[in-house]
Amino acid sequence: MKLHYTANSPFARKVMVCAIARGIEDRIETIGSNPHASPEELLKSNPLSKIPCLVLEDGTAVFDSPVICEYLDSVGEANGLFPSSGTPRWVRISVMHALADGIADALVARRMHGGAPLDEARSAFLARQKAAVARGMAVLEADPPKGLSDIGAIAVACALGYLDFRFADEPWREAHPNLAAWFAEVSPLAPLARTVPGA
Repeated sequence: MKLHYTANSPFARKVMVCAIARGIEDRIETIGSNPHASPEELLKSNPLSKIPCLVLEDGTAVFDSPVICEYLDSVGEANGLFPSSGTPRWVRISVMHALADGIADALVARRMHGGAPLDEARSAFLARQKAAVARGMAVLEADPPKGLSDIGAIAVACALGYLDFRFADEPWREAHPNLAAWFAEVSPLAPLARTVPGA
């Protein structure tokens, strides 16, 4: 399998964390891609020019990150990262996954739009993204993940890692002690330690 990838994307990182957690990272060849440049090889697989994008051995393209992670969860023999559907655990983990991806989306949007001159519309947009992150973090603080054994926890860890990487001047730990304690506990684990952005 080939993965169009950049190490600094929280979504590409999430895919690699899943692969490492399942012990199948050696089956994946990563291809460094800049989606903003719309590279021809990426466009052949994903007309949206977005990463991550996984290309299977038969040429089938799989995107975006939630779909790739679910596909990887069907590969190999490790315990599943996605719980069985229809259980209370499925609802909690699936919603946590969506919440974490939403936080990462808002952080990426802030990163992409933060450098341009600020007019009223751009200021309002950036404020909305920052508020979404704050509300999402409050929800996670009230009910943080447990361990790193499911896709919800993985997605939260990748969102927090991106927050640290791109917004280091906005400390979050003091206001979120439960979340900070969990993140400190799981960050040394191999799937996260081997995929730190900017490293």
